[in-house]
Amino acid sequence: MSEYKYKLPDVGEGVVEAEIVEWHIKAGDKVTEDQHILDVMTDKATVEIPCAVNGVVKSIVGEPGEVIPVGTEILIIDVDGEVPDDVENAAEPETKEASKEEPKAEAQKAEPKPEPKPEPKPAPAAAAPAKTAAPARSNGERPLASPAVRQRALEADIDLADVMGTGPACRITHTDLDDFIAAGGRFVSRAERVGAGKARRTGKEDIKVIGLRRKIAENMAHAKRTIPHITYVDEIDLTALEDLRAHMNAKKSDDQTKLTIIPFLVMALTKALPKFPQANAHFDTDGSLLTQHDGIHCGIAAATPNGLMVPVVKHAESLDIWEVAAEVKRLGDAAKTGKCTKDELTGSTITITSLGAIGGIVTTPVINHPETAIIGVNKMQTLPRYDREGRVVPRNIMNLSSSFDHRIVDGYEAALLVQEMKAYLENPATLFMD
Repeated sequence: MSEYKYKLPDVGEGVVEAEIVEWHIKAGDKVTEDQHILDVMTDKATVEIPCAVNGVVKSIVGEPGEVIPVGTEILIIDVDGEVPDDVENAAEPETKEASKEEPKAEAQKAEPKPEPKPEPKPAPAAAAPAKTAAPARSNGERPLASPAVRQRALEADIDLADVMGTGPACRITHTDLDDFIAAGGRFVSRAERVGAGKARRTGKEDIKVIGLRRKIAENMAHAKRTIPHITYVDEIDLTALEDLRAHMNAKKSDDQTKLTIIPFLVMALTKALPKFPQANAHFDTDGSLLTQHDGIHCGIAAATPNGLMVPVVKHAESLDIWEVAAEVKRLGDAAKTGKCTKDELTGSTITITSLGAIGGIVTTPVINHPETAIIGVNKMQTLPRYDREGRVVPRNIMNLSSSFDHRIVDGYEAALLVQEMKAYLENPATLFMD
């Protein structure tokens, strides 16, 4: 076991000091070579500092906010065995300023004579590639790389000055070396590196729109083309209704269907629509004929594997809330399995559409032609609201986004209808009063 004293490395570009931003390790942690251990900030950028050896952190020097010179000891790591010479040498930063201050004679004396470079050993073409233009570096600037990367480059007879680094402060990583070798010893630009791992998607598929999807497309296009829509949005406080719904579900018998929000909305419609018969109607554009219905046949838009379907709860005004819940579930299951009959999918006089929990904040639903109104249900959220005493309290809030045929339903009437529904939903006991 020996100690490795890690000094703040040269982060390049003439930086002589850096501020400690954040340590990602602590005393006692195991660390590995190239592990991101520290963030430092220079006057140019925040730089990630990697570890140089494998071992266990013995101590850390320096707190976030401290500015320390390059070459300052910042970390002591216990490593197995002796620290290799190349690691010790790599830990010593190169300071150009120091060399400039040395007398010329001393500098020449201290500088060892360059040894002749050995002839490269024969190797496969991919392992000993021809070299091309290197990334621009200052004269004499030493490429940043870990000892392991330097050892690999030495064994492959690759001059790291020819390799572009993509790590912090252009540090050369193992991946950079792999890319350089794979490219035949050619300099690989950053643009090539970014696109290298991602293949362009050029495929396309032509799908014939047929069957139910074609019918849906025709109906939607016809509705938007012929009906001038007006959409009115208002929020509903469902806190009391949610309490009642939870209580009713807790007390229901085994043969009763669990209540969702939809049956309560259907009940609110059956209470409100008699005052606004123009919203429970069909409009024949060609004959300029409006047919208002006494019976409320509520379509419930349902997403199915085959597309959007609208099964119909017939004569909802004659059903209690448990019967509405049972019919909504029965029709929804039949629609999803493709077992709805033609009668169950036709004859609606008004439609409710809901995207469930993903219902968003606001929608602009398209009217189900030839109807004159559609009620859109958005998701319920717990939001802060003021109570009557001026205190902020959590409330269950849901928006209704409802569209109307503006030729038949004026904006004022649309708002009144939604407000009528809102009154029933926010005071749910009134839903069960005659």
